[in-house]
Amino acid sequence: MTDKTDAPARDYSETLFLPQTEFPMRAGLPQREPELLKRWHENKLYERLREVQKGRPRFVLHDGPPYANGNIHIGHSLNKILKDMVVRSQGMLGFDSNYVPGWDCHGLPIEWKIEEEYRAKGKNKDDVPVVEFRRECRAFAEKWIDVQREEFKRLGVEGDWSHPYATMSYDAEAQIAREIMSFATSDQLYRGSKPVMWSSVEKTALAEAEVEYHEKTSTTIWVKFAITNTLDGDLEGASVVIWTTTPWTIPANRAIAFGSDIAYGLYKVTEAAADNWAKVGERFVLADKLAADVFAAARVTGYERVKDVLPVMIERCAHPFRGLDGANGYWDFQVPMLPADYVTDDAGTGFVHTAPGHGADDYNTFVKHKAVFEACGTPQVPHTVAPDSSYFPDVPFFAGERVYDDKGKDAGANEAVLKKLMEVGALIARGRLKHQYPHSWRSKGPLIFRNTPQWFIAMDKALDDKGDTLRQRALHAIKTVEWVPASGENRITGMIENRPDWVVSRQRAWGVPIAVFVKKGTNEILKDERVNKAIADAFEKEGADAWYVDDGARFLRAGGYDVADFDKVGDILDVWFDSGCTHAFALEKRLDLQVKRKVDGGPDQVMYLEGSDQHRGWFHSSLLESCGTRGRAPYDIVVTHGFTLDENGRKMSKSLGNTVAPQDIIRTSGADILRLWTASVDYWDDQRIGPEIIKTTAETYRKLRNTIRWMLGSLAHFHEADKVAFSEMPELERFVFHRLNELDGEIREAYGTFDYKRVIALLNSFMTTDLSAFYFDVRKDALYCDPLSSKIRKSALTVIDQTFRCVATWIAPILAFSAEEAWLARYPNAESVHLETFPQVPTEWRNEALAERWAKIRRVRRVVTGALEIERAQKRIGASLEAAPVVHIADADLLQAVQGLDMAEICITSGIKIVTGEGPADAFRLDDVKGVSVVPALAEGRKCARSWKVSPDVGSDTDYPDVTPRDAAALREWDRLRTAAE
Repeated sequence: MTDKTDAPARDYSETLFLPQTEFPMRAGLPQREPELLKRWHENKLYERLREVQKGRPRFVLHDGPPYANGNIHIGHSLNKILKDMVVRSQGMLGFDSNYVPGWDCHGLPIEWKIEEEYRAKGKNKDDVPVVEFRRECRAFAEKWIDVQREEFKRLGVEGDWSHPYATMSYDAEAQIAREIMSFATSDQLYRGSKPVMWSSVEKTALAEAEVEYHEKTSTTIWVKFAITNTLDGDLEGASVVIWTTTPWTIPANRAIAFGSDIAYGLYKVTEAAADNWAKVGERFVLADKLAADVFAAARVTGYERVKDVLPVMIERCAHPFRGLDGANGYWDFQVPMLPADYVTDDAGTGFVHTAPGHGADDYNTFVKHKAVFEACGTPQVPHTVAPDSSYFPDVPFFAGERVYDDKGKDAGANEAVLKKLMEVGALIARGRLKHQYPHSWRSKGPLIFRNTPQWFIAMDKALDDKGDTLRQRALHAIKTVEWVPASGENRITGMIENRPDWVVSRQRAWGVPIAVFVKKGTNEILKDERVNKAIADAFEKEGADAWYVDDGARFLRAGGYDVADFDKVGDILDVWFDSGCTHAFALEKRLDLQVKRKVDGGPDQVMYLEGSDQHRGWFHSSLLESCGTRGRAPYDIVVTHGFTLDENGRKMSKSLGNTVAPQDIIRTSGADILRLWTASVDYWDDQRIGPEIIKTTAETYRKLRNTIRWMLGSLAHFHEADKVAFSEMPELERFVFHRLNELDGEIREAYGTFDYKRVIALLNSFMTTDLSAFYFDVRKDALYCDPLSSKIRKSALTVIDQTFRCVATWIAPILAFSAEEAWLARYPNAESVHLETFPQVPTEWRNEALAERWAKIRRVRRVVTGALEIERAQKRIGASLEAAPVVHIADADLLQAVQGLDMAEICITSGIKIVTGEGPADAFRLDDVKGVSVVPALAEGRKCARSWKVSPDVGSDTDYPDVTPRDAAALREWDRLRTAAE
């Protein structure tokens, strides 16, 4: 027994080169992101981007202006984040990629809000001077621009937030006026009276882009029109029966249309109840295919087909209200029978009730057969319904009755007409029908077709001596554009091919006026450049309010005209015309957005990126406006995204309680999580979001962040002087460099085609599978435990340094905040990762043969790893370093691939034995790796106190008796350097 005690074991942890970094594992994005936003603002990142990118080819993403009337929603965030990814990635690809945000400020939603405020205060809009009312609308829009600006910035969107464009700025209003004047000067603008979709709630015409379809239950009626003139004597005393879902349009009926290819017959009622509207003995002309359905609706229990009927033998019918006392001859005209190719025998009676003032087909039939209508006593399209959907005072029996009330609910017009039809014995049946019906996307109220004087831009008017039309120009321009996804081209082509003339007038107050004068008594537009210039100059100084301060005499005087001879147009422009002009006052007027596009032989490109609904909205109006004034599309690339749904694929709705607010995600998880979700989804289609999806996204983010964090920690021990030349690196490092070269091409292509989900898929696979689960796993031992002078260690650090630069820049357009945080952790004196371009990866790094070999090595490694996982699960080993498995390889290619390598190092074991041939039957195998089997075995020797490897060589260096020779060499270097430092 002795008093001497053993010296305590040495703590080797201080001798290990373990990762060291202040880049936290827990991101704390909700707190960290605002700090980075402040830094970008203070360092004037946007201005620095302009300086750094100056002189490069330009890539301009022209912002589709959101509407300034409320907080942003999840669709806004998807849109703006996608735009930011485009701008940042194009800049890092080597373009001068500029982004100027914009806002759409005019139009009914804002006007409606101000009217609501007036109603709440008991004020009448009509009692307020229009300029004062417009100023209140402007102030409302300004307030929401400021709110939305801050919300967009919080998403990490970089742009010229200090100098956005807005459709209500004076210069913009002046240019919008110039654009409509250009259409007027080229005779594309005309005033016409035809049926347009009309909101009786909002009291204005609407364009297709402002219409959505919802299910509506309508009253259906079957009405008989007595035949008055016929070339077939058998038809005297018979009636033609029509069917309609809009009874209120019957007072506006002026004709009946039939199908030339439909088989018709004369039918006689033989049996019916005494109280039926259809009486025994009555004879009706019907389409043969629909006769049974008509009689079933009319509760007719017996009928017979009398004969075939050719509708052309029926010349005229009488309106059901013809000759009524008190009608004052209002309906004492003849109702002609006219052929029309839109009539079918799929539903109804085979005859279409034609009211030219309330339907596009009806109106076109009137125009086509105007001479017939004149001969029948109806030379003009009738005006029967006022802006509030009430019948005009001159409509007998129904004056004042409304189709819809102020809230868009059914009013009394339908029932009033039904009652009158029953009174005169013209109704034979009624019913109810659920169908898709047009509604205003703003008020949600149902629409009517209403004949009103409106201003139109002609689609098919010849614009030159070759007969070129706006429709033809637009269709040609579509083919010059890159559409992403490609299906967008077919979609907008179909819309342009089939669209009617563009209704550009609205009967409201808040907007840019149709700044033209019309000669009194005519529809002739005054075309005088002196007058036009006076208007535009005034708008530049005073805004479009200048149009409303007086009668316009000051503008007319500029051309020497008398105000008494002209009418000033009172309508405003469709807001889609406003936004369709943004290229004219943003792209063409601002020096920082001006480009020389490829269509002009230049290197620059302009992109529009919005939701897929904008094929009928902003993409559409911009295309028509630019083609009408400049003869070409305003864009080179159009990218569309789908709509954001909840986790169950349902449309988000406050009533369903399934909305996801971007502000909530940012507050709890951070904007980078929202940005990562945006990049991860197939945004070209509809996407889903919700708590579970965000949770999954956050887990993906955590793995990516931890990989970056480990690289930063390892690089704490890296010095530029220790860099190893590529040619001197071990094979494993050269394989990683090959992967970087491979990824460089793939990521550049993905960013170039705006495929961000592919960028994330590539980076996620590389960082989790190639790096974390393989390369870093293999090299941790060398990085932590090798001597300071180790070439393998220095080579690995060189690879990690280059890998970090690539990964940090590649991911920066997506994880804008986290990439910046990581970049500054690596380079504390740097300005910003967003001022970088993607690294130029040397072509010499590419080595397909090497990649093929390492693919085989990793297949063998997978089998070994699988076998050891079972050993750990069975608690036969704790860590893989306790094992020294025997690997049997029967596959000659795989066997050759592992020759000359330290497979124990690759598999992270303390030893390994490679044996040629098939292993024993009970050896571990993977079905997808043929010719490899593994027999687990424990490593022999002692456990190294520093690296934890098990080896019989532990203790062979007497100065360091509890470590391996490699660790002893590392300790000797360490101790020598420490002594020298002391």
